[in-house]
Amino acid sequence: MAETVLTNTGLDQFLALLDGRPEHRDPAFARAAEAVLGLLALRGADRTAGLPEPDPRLVRQLLVEDLPAFVYAPPGDLPAYPAVVGALAGCFDGELRQRVAAVVAEAGPDFERAMTDPGNLTWHRWYASLLRTVGADLADADDVRRRIGALDGAPLPDGVLRADLMGRTALAETVLAEAVARAYVRDAEQPPAAGPLLTDHAVAAGIGRVTAALLDRWTAAGLADELAGPFARFAPGPDDFPHLVLADALLDEHMDYYGDPSVAVPPPADDGPAGDTERDADALLAAVEELAEEEYEPYGGEAPHLLYALYQRGCAADSIARRAAEYEDWTVDPALEDVPVPVPEGATGDYVTPPVPELVRLLGSAGITEDDRARLDGPARDLAAVADRLAATGLVLRSGDAFGLTPRGAATVRYLLRVRRIAAPTAAEAAAWTAKELVTAAAQWPHPAAARVLADWLHARGETADAWSELLAALGAVHAHASEGAAVRALFGLLDTAAAPPSALRGALRDPVVGAYALDALRVRGEDAEPLQVPVSSRALRVLDRLPAKKGPLESRRAAFDAAAADWPGGSAALVEAMAGADRHGTERALGPLGISLP
Repeated sequence: MAETVLTNTGLDQFLALLDGRPEHRDPAFARAAEAVLGLLALRGADRTAGLPEPDPRLVRQLLVEDLPAFVYAPPGDLPAYPAVVGALAGCFDGELRQRVAAVVAEAGPDFERAMTDPGNLTWHRWYASLLRTVGADLADADDVRRRIGALDGAPLPDGVLRADLMGRTALAETVLAEAVARAYVRDAEQPPAAGPLLTDHAVAAGIGRVTAALLDRWTAAGLADELAGPFARFAPGPDDFPHLVLADALLDEHMDYYGDPSVAVPPPADDGPAGDTERDADALLAAVEELAEEEYEPYGGEAPHLLYALYQRGCAADSIARRAAEYEDWTVDPALEDVPVPVPEGATGDYVTPPVPELVRLLGSAGITEDDRARLDGPARDLAAVADRLAATGLVLRSGDAFGLTPRGAATVRYLLRVRRIAAPTAAEAAAWTAKELVTAAAQWPHPAAARVLADWLHARGETADAWSELLAALGAVHAHASEGAAVRALFGLLDTAAAPPSALRGALRDPVVGAYALDALRVRGEDAEPLQVPVSSRALRVLDRLPAKKGPLESRRAAFDAAAADWPGGSAALVEAMAGADRHGTERALGPLGISLP
């Protein structure tokens, strides 16, 4: 029991000071007091007065970090913990009471969120909560032992993975063990007048045993021994998740692409049924590790990148030849890099490099010859061998020149992404986003995937005028805060505006970003529209987007700009000012090479 491991925490003195007050007889309050005083003492609170002094910094750490990591409390008992802190502060001077009260008031909502957030669960906290639901006495180790077997196969909360609980548990145990060790060393170096927190006898049993005893007292008695012994399968540890190595590699890939795990990757078109994702992830890791061996050079080490790149395409199939050409530094038309390739049925056998006309279509280069095809044949076969080894897991497909993720493979990669907290929504989850959330994410996706998800979002809302209006308004709102405005504006061109309700397009005419694009869409449809409603900023953005691309000849871009400026009220100076006001970054990038300075 924790009270026999942590000594001199001042618990008895504290409860005696409250004698006669209702909370003194409340078991939940006494249990909270034991945890609060014990954790404050472990964290180095001054115990000169016999009680751990609730320093405001330690109080905040206690509420938002330590209690959510180490302690299980049913929702009805949560108020006892801030109440203990307040009562403890009341044992000290008035200034400290006021400072602690301010911290408790400020951190209280964070404390409740952290204590009820499934993302903060450890194995100990989770099984303590389950034991309570089956009526176990959490203070009775024998009752815990009798009832824990009934929890076999209990489902985790929605959105929580076993690896999440494993990682959180390992972290909590490490942090608590470090706090215990530091407390023992601190008391040994400077013996406190109140007496040591830990006896030599307790420490001699091992820091791990002390940690387990504390967790038992703060979650469920005897639980640590059960989860380490007969019910170890209930609480797998790091060794049971070898595939996290692959998850780390995919996190590295995501950071290379987006630089932020909160930036979402596009969902696959079909969520599909998942298999045993942990087992599938282990199988995928085994294939990746085999591919890293010398016999699979030069592309075997690219397996994690290939898996991520396939998922980042929205799980649309890619071309072996096109990918090999990119690895060999061939010129590939950027407009074709993300275009899905059809997956032929029954294309089995050895890999065959596509014929020249197909390579021209895939790469966008009209100058490809048979000699070029012959040069690409070796690299393409090497890459196909990598795809075939991945395909042996059943999680990747390779049919002819096409390769991609199977539905099970997509679910497995999504699991590996999510286990490292990368935003990887399912199609259903993306369809439930707000319009602003969707536009923010889709602006960073390959266009084929973005077009599909945008269409699915509208379809999920019946493609009504309200849904279209909401989406078009989001394009303008997100653009205002985007570093790459052109990427947001490009989403308008991915929409099937021929199917849009005319009222939604007319309603967008006054939008400072997409107004001019809505006008064009109405004109293409032969619909009436009033051009004077379109703001100057949107007309300037349309000019900017129609300038020849930066890879084109500067002469053609200059000619296009001069032609637009000739028809712009106020001439080129007024046009540059309007363009810069609407998208300064994009304007500078387009006009800077022409020697045109921005105001």
